[in-house]
Amino acid sequence: MQGKCPEGSQKKRLKRMKKGLGRGLSALIPDLPEEQNLIKGDVLEEDIEKITPNPEQPRKQFNEAALEELSQSIKEFGIIQPIVVNKKANGYEIIAGERRYRAAKLAGLTRVPVIVKTYTDLEALQIALIENIQRQDLNPIEEALSYKKLTDYFFFNRETIAKKVGKSRNTISNRLNLLNLNEDLQNLVIENKISANHALLLLNKDNQIELANKIVAENLSIKETEALLKDETEVPQDPSLNKKEKKLRQVYHENFERDLANIFGTNVQIKGQKKGKIEIEYKTEEELERLVKSLGKN
Repeated sequence: MQGKCPEGSQKKRLKRMKKGLGRGLSALIPDLPEEQNLIKGDVLEEDIEKITPNPEQPRKQFNEAALEELSQSIKEFGIIQPIVVNKKANGYEIIAGERRYRAAKLAGLTRVPVIVKTYTDLEALQIALIENIQRQDLNPIEEALSYKKLTDYFFFNRETIAKKVGKSRNTISNRLNLLNLNEDLQNLVIENKISANHALLLLNKDNQIELANKIVAENLSIKETEALLKDETEVPQDPSLNKKEKKLRQVYHENFERDLANIFGTNVQIKGQKKGKIEIEYKTEEELERLVKSLGKN
């Protein structure tokens, strides 16, 4: 491009990059020196084969159609925002820009623009995690795993994470609670078959997958799901019983629960009044087999 000096072009590129990153990482990670801010550094052209993804990259799912679209854009216009890499012994490891890296490979590029930094592994991990969270395009489980890594590696509490990523403490807590869900249910969230809010309603349910499949099959809203769960847990009351009779029946059931728990060696609950159900708890397949044998089944 004649009439424009490389230095001026580079300044414009860095200005665009700064705008794309949003909040400066020095604001997110105050313990890092200001001169280590990602937007500062020389833009170099490097062999794409010397660059490797960060194994701790929080984003595990990459939309293939979106990558192909970005690849076509890169073929036409090149990579506008350089990939930020960490200098390693045998090349470079990506800190920020794996999506651009993947799209560049799809486009057949052999060299890509990079900004080379030299961080410790922990500094690079912290930057990679927070940079990806700030982009807000992780799925809820990937986001939750990122928060967990910030806790596991850097001992951040939820309040600290909330301040660093600019989200509420309640949001952080809700995301981390997703990791307590059944793994199959987590996969439904990853595949966007069920929302994070729906999944959280199932957090303490024993039949999480059964309920999740019903939510998906019937396309239930949050309110409809809440009504479904209320119906599941509500114990019908017999209006013909007075307070004294209800109390006596409650004591009667508690005694039965205790006797059955002693017989089976596990927690037992009787739900209902004149009509209801008995729930016998088990935690492992071995415990289930033992209970079945106790009931005289083969």
